[in-house]
Amino acid sequence: ETKFLYRPLGVDVEAQKRKLYSIAFEHLEDPVLYRLYREKQQETDLQLTMLRSLNTHSFTDFSRALYGPVEDSLLSLAKDVLAHCKLDDDASEIAMADCYEVAQKSRDMVAAYHDVSPEFSARVEIRDDLPPGLMVTGSKLLVSRHTLMERRRIDALLSHEIGVHLLTYFNGSSQGLRVFRNGLSGYEGVQEGLAVLAEYLTGGMTRERLRLIAARVVACAAMLDGASFTETFRLMTKTHGLSAAGAFNLTLRIYRGGGLSKDAIYLRGLAQVVFHLRDGGSLDPFWMGKIAADHFPIMQELAQRGLLRSPNIYPAFLADVSAKKRLEDISKGLPISDMANL
Repeated sequence: ETKFLYRPLGVDVEAQKRKLYSIAFEHLEDPVLYRLYREKQQETDLQLTMLRSLNTHSFTDFSRALYGPVEDSLLSLAKDVLAHCKLDDDASEIAMADCYEVAQKSRDMVAAYHDVSPEFSARVEIRDDLPPGLMVTGSKLLVSRHTLMERRRIDALLSHEIGVHLLTYFNGSSQGLRVFRNGLSGYEGVQEGLAVLAEYLTGGMTRERLRLIAARVVACAAMLDGASFTETFRLMTKTHGLSAAGAFNLTLRIYRGGGLSKDAIYLRGLAQVVFHLRDGGSLDPFWMGKIAADHFPIMQELAQRGLLRSPNIYPAFLADVSAKKRLEDISKGLPISDMANL
């Protein structure tokens, strides 16, 4: 048991922490860069601590420290989405696509971005060791061989993974500092918010998907408040109308590792981006790399001082006339509960 606690998944956490804190930042004369690297060092330390506590009672506490609690305003937004975004009773058959079709369309999209910017050199791999779906790791898009998805959702999901996650990786790589491609401290919320926004802008946000993002927030809040697996499952089915299979899979995600609250960041990040747009803000700095909402003014300052390059490439979906109209609607106050296309 002791060996498991201190070497989870074959990782010597204490050795990694020693390496982490052997990195000195005192040579950085720029206080802004010093702050960014110190924040990332502290976040990585917390991630390692959480990894060490995997499958223990303290795992949830460290998850809360890393991803934050579910704020009352966020929980209220999630419940509003679930209440107002109703599902249709349409039982018509929906065309599905397998992993090979998804992978081919992924390669086509990667090639289109590569034509615009040769530095966009992503690879697409079909993998047997992943659950159904897509995942970006570094410069790769991994497609599970078990993937079977709605064909009408392919462009939206590829815009999510390629048009946001991979694009900010390569734009961040051009900055010369790895931290901008790997992600500044707390970057994941805005990254997922931008990625969910991409699904809406491309016209592929379904009511089911929007409700799922909101339901994850409600489930995270219940888990953090001490609800059991069974209680959260019943909350999803009896109160919020999820199917038994959907509720089980969602609850399983939330309680993995001992209780992981990360799934609340999708709706939180989307809300942050939406409020930013309503305040007249631009999305341009967010394409420079993987940054958090708190880093927006810092990115502007670094860019004005010539320490950051403008993005090499912008998401292709932003050029679409329909996407521009949807962005305008958001800026004028379109509620998140109305952000479903299908």
